Amino acid sequence: MKLAWALGVLLAMAIPFLSPAEGGAGTARVRAALRSGRRGDETNPMDAVARNPNVVTAMEWMAKNTSWVTEQQIKLTEIPAPYFKEEAKSAAYLKLLEGAGLKTRTDSAGNAIGERAGADSDQVILLAAHLDTVFPEGTPAKVTRKSGKLLGPGIADNGAGLSALLGVAMAMDAAKIRTRMTIAFAGDVGEEGEGNLRGIRTLVQDYGKRLAAVIAVDGASVDYVATQALASQRMEVAISGPGGHSWTDFGAPNPITALSRVIVQFTTNADMPVTPRSSFNFGVIEGGTSVNSIPNRAAVKVDFRSEDEAEIKKLETTLREAVRVGVAAEMAAGKRGTEPLQAHFKVIGTRPGGKLAADSELMKSINEADEYLANSAHMQQSSTDANIPLSLGIPAISIGGGGLAGGAHSLEEWYDPENRVVGMKRILLTVLGVAGMEK
Repeated sequence: MKLAWALGVLLAMAIPFLSPAEGGAGTARVRAALRSGRRGDETNPMDAVARNPNVVTAMEWMAKNTSWVTEQQIKLTEIPAPYFKEEAKSAAYLKLLEGAGLKTRTDSAGNAIGERAGADSDQVILLAAHLDTVFPEGTPAKVTRKSGKLLGPGIADNGAGLSALLGVAMAMDAAKIRTRMTIAFAGDVGEEGEGNLRGIRTLVQDYGKRLAAVIAVDGASVDYVATQALASQRMEVAISGPGGHSWTDFGAPNPITALSRVIVQFTTNADMPVTPRSSFNFGVIEGGTSVNSIPNRAAVKVDFRSEDEAEIKKLETTLREAVRVGVAAEMAAGKRGTEPLQAHFKVIGTRPGGKLAADSELMKSINEADEYLANSAHMQQSSTDANIPLSLGIPAISIGGGGLAGGAHSLEEWYDPENRVVGMKRILLTVLGVAGMEK
């Protein structure tokens, strides 16, 4: 309490003395300095990193080549990549990483990887941006321009992350930056939907004890840093029955009607406390063959998320009870003597939780980078590639690649490249703060 009070007083004292020219930028610097735990009279260590001639050259490259980075973003976005079908985009990304002077390879999961060797090959910082999108095969992938914005499914999530990572790799190569730790750049598969983080799971497993930190670059926004992994579980509930003709077999139990009862039962009875915050979503319903047929199967996919993994188990218990009640109600409403409905449960994805230690080098570095860039960012909880390393005690964060965006996971998704260079500089400085530089 005393520390929190002292920091609050320091912030209150510092902000009024910021010059009008600094405005919000000065406030952002003060807040970032407070997050890093430094006293007001101490200099930001990131200042020295940013003054390094090679780093200056790298940031100049970024500023001069934002249009090129945006063009690569468009080209990558126009390569369809539903989860489990990322091969074409992975191959294209691998070539781009090779062009950034990296030693490239594709692993067993299909991740595109490029390594920039450091003085210490036994310590690796992994930068990962997911290749896949939520959109099913056949979704138009053409990117269009309107009023300075780029429009297209996946243009921000994760076109912004992939292109920012590429920009950082190109800038480091152009500036001949040498680091103590090895830097691995990866376009990874299976982050979205039922991909179940299979790409990052493979990367973390393969790098093993060499992995010093992970930075997931996801989307565009630079106003946050995700330091806590939001736990989630995805399930499929399928109900099967005899099926039949809509007229001659009327009264036979209907799996779609049963599922409707299940959803109503669950939403009516699910206990959703304010704290810890939790959520559920019935995202996909499928079943049936024609309008005049009683289906023999129907299924629904549901997503559970919570700040506390114990709450997810409670939601699963509530769902299983809702299925029992819903199926029983459908059977009771039908004609007697019919074949009973059967319920089947399948876990189709789990994302473990975890949290970055407040005193970690990675936390210190992102705060110092934000302070140097006068970037105002808040800490938040999210479900990303960072979940896997955080759940294993490996320092990890998720941040955006820069620019502005909206409409994620929709056909109206858009991206504005204005000031995207801030995102690339933020990634570069954060990495160098942890990796250390060599002469």
